Order: sequence, then structure tokens, then C-alpha cells
Amino acid sequence: MKLIVGLGNIGKEYADTNHNVGFMVIDRVSEMLGESIKKNGCDADYAEFNKNGEKVILAKPRTYMNESGRSVKSFMKKFGFEIEDVVVINDDIDLAPGYVRIRKSGSAGTHNGLRSIIKETGSGDFKRIRVGIGLKNPNQDLASFVLAKMRMTDEQKQGLEKAAKAVYDYILGDTIDNVMSKYNGDSDSNGKH
Repeated sequence: MKLIVGLGNIGKEYADTNHNVGFMVIDRVSEMLGESIKKNGCDADYAEFNKNGEKVILAKPRTYMNESGRSVKSFMKKFGFEIEDVVVINDDIDLAPGYVRIRKSGSAGTHNGLRSIIKETGSGDFKRIRVGIGLKNPNQDLASFVLAKMRMTDEQKQGLEKAAKAVYDYILGDTIDNVMSKYNGDSDSNGKH
């Protein structure tokens, strides 16, 4: 089973902001798979389908970023997902645009969405796909940076596409180790080595 959760904030005012890359990647993956995000439950909008005999859920929590863990915990309880089944897609201010960093587990760092998931589930042992949004100006407030509209440079588009391809490959049966070796790194690799 696979629970793929893209982090973001609901509402038009947050659409296409740096903090919503998780939602953007989920939308792209659902497009690639021909699955619609039309169900509502577990504090999220989601698609539920089977791929290679395995249940897969693509979810966009409706809790706002800082409460994302409520939705993840709800999915785990309702569908019987284990923490190892969970993949979280989120923005990362410490990665340049175009870079993707995939890990099997880790800490929350400064990310409130990851912090909420760790708090609610009691574990950091979920996979995460971090999408680079670039370093903020040192004089800029962190909140205003992550909530600013994404400029959609070529690098940012490549980073979103690369993250979507990584999720797509994983859903189709690639191991997380293979996905990590293909997609970790800069925007030029685009899944090729």
C-alpha cells in the first residue's frame, strides 16, 4: 500500500505559492496516471486506486500546512497504512530550484508540515520527497517567502516535473532506492544517470 501526500495550503490565495509544491506534484502525478482527485475524506481531497494489485492514495490535506499530520493520521487509521507506506512531498528552502532530495526518513527541520506529521504519527520513519524552492533573501521573512507566488522558472518547472516522475515511478513499482539514485540531485539529471 502507498499513501502519497502532497503538502500545501487550501484556498485560491495559496495556489501556486512556494509552499504548495506538494499539491502541484500530486496534481501532476494524478494527470500522468489518469486518476482524478475527486474524493473527500480524512481531512483531504484524494484519489484512491489500485496499481499492480496495490492500493494507492494520492492526497492533498485540507487542514492547512501546520496541521497536515491530522490528515495523515486519519488516512493511516481508516485504511490501515503503516508509517512505512507514507510518502510526503514538500517544499524545501535549503534546496535550489530544480533540485529534488528523496529520503527514507528524517527530521522535520524547519518545516511545519513535516513537524505536524511527526507529532501526530509519533514517527519520522516516512519517505519524503523534498522539492527545492531556493534560498530566501536573508532580509526576507520566512513566512512571506514560502507564501510568495512561485516564479515558475525553468528550474522550478524541472524540479516539479522531476518530483512527479519520481512519484510516478515509485507507484509503478520502482523501489525507493532506485528512485533515490535516479532523481536525487540537480535539475539536469532529470532521472537519467
